[in-house]
Amino acid sequence: MSQVMMWVFAVLIVLVMGVIAVLAAGRGTPMAEAYDDRPDALVPGDRALAGADLRRVRFSLAFRGYRMSEVDALLARLAAELDSAEQRRGREEEPGDGAS
Repeated sequence: MSQVMMWVFAVLIVLVMGVIAVLAAGRGTPMAEAYDDRPDALVPGDRALAGADLRRVRFSLAFRGYRMSEVDALLARLAAELDSAEQRRGREEEPGDGAS
């Protein structure tokens, strides 16, 4: 009798594992619909980038990604360089005192 019960439990375990495998493979009732949870980069495509644009950029986190501090440091440096280039351009475009 104990061998019969052992076989019944073995068959039940195999059936349960099969049902779990079928559900995990996507059959049966569907899981919740996936959505894109990555943050938008919000980088303008219709004009030149400014330092403020780079300061607003946020990248999504991933299991194997980059160090956030290194990316933030690079973006801060690029933003500062863009700001200083913008200031230099602004000074070059200012009208002189009129003496030539």
